[in-house]
Amino acid sequence: MHVPDGFINAPTSAVAGVVAAGAIAVSLRGARRELDDRTAPLAGLVAAFIFAVQMLNFPVAAGTSGHLLGGALAAILVGPFTGVLCVSVVLLMQGILFADGGLTALGVNITVMAGVTTVVAYAVFRGLLKVLPRSRRSVTAASFTAALLSVPAAALAFTLIYWIGGTTDIPIGKVATAMVGVHVLIGIGEAVITALTVGAVIAVRPDLVHGARGLTPRLQLRVNGELVDAPPAEEAPTAPVAARTSRRTLWISGLVTSLVLAGFVSFYASANPDGLEKVAADKGIDKKAEEHAAADSPLADYGVKDVTNARLSGGLAGVIGVGVTVVAGSAVFWAVRRRRTEDVSPASTSTSV
Repeated sequence: MHVPDGFINAPTSAVAGVVAAGAIAVSLRGARRELDDRTAPLAGLVAAFIFAVQMLNFPVAAGTSGHLLGGALAAILVGPFTGVLCVSVVLLMQGILFADGGLTALGVNITVMAGVTTVVAYAVFRGLLKVLPRSRRSVTAASFTAALLSVPAAALAFTLIYWIGGTTDIPIGKVATAMVGVHVLIGIGEAVITALTVGAVIAVRPDLVHGARGLTPRLQLRVNGELVDAPPAEEAPTAPVAARTSRRTLWISGLVTSLVLAGFVSFYASANPDGLEKVAADKGIDKKAEEHAAADSPLADYGVKDVTNARLSGGLAGVIGVGVTVVAGSAVFWAVRRRRTEDVSPASTSTSV
């Protein structure tokens, strides 16, 4: 789904850039309400995990592959606003360092892959939770469906943008049919990855999953024959220490998993073109594709320049990508969190006085 340079004309790309910039600005403000001292580190990890899993192309059909988009996963784990920022950080790292996704098309990619997938997925997710039983299984099931629908929604969004500003004259009906058809299949893989990941995090730390907040019933204790609500966990003096240790373990485990996926498992990913590449080649959308401005990057095409061993080159590139993404993402989210603290502090001070 990474749109390269040359698919979309300059005016449409510019408008998409403005839309993407607006989405990021709104998300920066919204993320202040979503991020706290517990979730800010998780957001950086989510960005790194999405980067790693996007390197794992899985075969779909007829010589086509697909990979995670990540909007649904990010929105459910850390919130929709923070989710947009997570995917945007990944796209920025991929475009600048790895020549994946055109730089002039960065606005298109952020609009489609970060904006549309996150908004659609989270709207479907919240809608399902209103009708499903309030349980962790419902969160996992809703995650599956939301992720599944977010991928063809992104395909339709690209088709609309291509209809407005595509650089080749291809009947839009053929583009829409091909894009949606292949991306429904890719959506199944997206749904499986998202549901498994959300389910795994819920199993160990449900309190850190944004989409699961408010679903866990309050623990009740029997006192003098009557059931009463137990005090919140934060009131227990030992809870912060236990939670801090668990978050550290979760973060380290997630980072190690991301490094293994990007540094080792990615070597076995499918080499077939992804959904957009396949449709572009079959329908002639790529006739005016341009060489990436960062084609000479030392990490272009997910390999380290001058490293001749393909396995080592790709593994090193993946490890570097995960490292850069987790650092960049964490810096962004800590800055957003710090800004929230600065905005709240004066009010808190005046109130106490």
